[in-house]
Amino acid sequence: MEGLRRCIGLPAVVVVLMFAAMMLPEVAAIRYIVGANMGWTTNVNYTTWAQDKHFYNGDWLFFVYDRNQMNVLEVNQTDYESCISDHPLHNWTTGAGRDVVPLNVTKTYYFISGKGFCYGGMKVAIHVQDPPPPPSSSPIRNASPTLMSTLRGQVIVPALFAIAAVWDSFIFLL
Repeated sequence: MEGLRRCIGLPAVVVVLMFAAMMLPEVAAIRYIVGANMGWTTNVNYTTWAQDKHFYNGDWLFFVYDRNQMNVLEVNQTDYESCISDHPLHNWTTGAGRDVVPLNVTKTYYFISGKGFCYGGMKVAIHVQDPPPPPSSSPIRNASPTLMSTLRGQVIVPALFAIAAVWDSFIFLL
C-alpha cells in the first residue's frame, strides 16, 4: 500500500514542480574565459577577443593565468589607458591563478595586469549592459482580456492545482 501511495503521489509532485519551473524566469548568465584557450597572458589582443561578445549584467569573467607572474586588477579608465596599477579599484587576484569576477553592475569594467605586463597588452575593457528583454510572444490582438484568458489565469490553473492536491490527499489516505 505504501508503494502505491508513493507511486501515485509522485506524479502529482512532478506536475506541481513542472508548473513551478515554467513560472521561473529564464537565467542565461555566461562565464567567459578571458582570452579563451590562451587565458590571461602576454601576446593576446584582448580588445579583439572582447569585441564580438555581448557582456550582460549577471555574466562572469574567468581569468586563468600564471599566478607567480601575473595578477588581475580592476582600475578606472585613466589608469587603464596609462597602465597604472598603483591604486586599483579592486584586486581580484586570489593567488590561485583562477580568478572569477562577477559582472553585476551595468558599466564598463577596466582590467589590467600589473608588474609591467599591461604595457605588453595585458588589459581588457568590458562593457556590461542590461540583458535584452525576452522575446515577445505573438502580437496582442485586443487590448482587453478575453473571457477565455481570464478563465485560464484565474480559474483553470488554480483548479488544476486544487485537483492535484485533493487527488494527492485522497491517495495518501488509501
